[in-house]
Amino acid sequence: MNVSLSLGDLGPRICIMGPSNSGKSTLGKAISSKTSLPLIHLDQLHHLPDTKWVPREPEDFYRLHEEAIRKERWVIEGNYTKCISPRLERATGLVLLNVPVTIALQRYIRRCYSSKPRIGGLNIRRENVTWEMLKYIVHTAPKNHLHHMKIFEQATISKLMLASLREINICYQNWNIL
Repeated sequence: MNVSLSLGDLGPRICIMGPSNSGKSTLGKAISSKTSLPLIHLDQLHHLPDTKWVPREPEDFYRLHEEAIRKERWVIEGNYTKCISPRLERATGLVLLNVPVTIALQRYIRRCYSSKPRIGGLNIRRENVTWEMLKYIVHTAPKNHLHHMKIFEQATISKLMLASLREINICYQNWNIL
């Protein structure tokens, strides 16, 4: 981890990527609160509001994505790598949360039993633990790891990889976004 990288070094358009339930939305909200950069949750652009994860038509999602990245200032959290290229062309900074599967599972289960609304969610009162999501976290998300690493390595903008809860917590402290 490059602890000397300041939040300001990431610039006015920050992408946050990482596996499902790694803390992208939480970090995005903290950065947005500290910097006043508008926060965009890609899950909210990709899915219809007030549904249990019903996707929009692809052309509607891509249009909303394009409108979001054209803005001058933002924090965008989420992966959706089918449209990562135009996002990274506009981005000034990239944060990759590269946490282990065990952390993602723990965060998912905790979130499903929390009484607090999910940051970046779809206004669903409470999410239930599902086998589909557990299988996604354990089997599918790790397969995306190599692709995310390749994207990170090829990025030519200011970038930071956080690979443990310890590194994430240090980053929160260094940036004073607790």
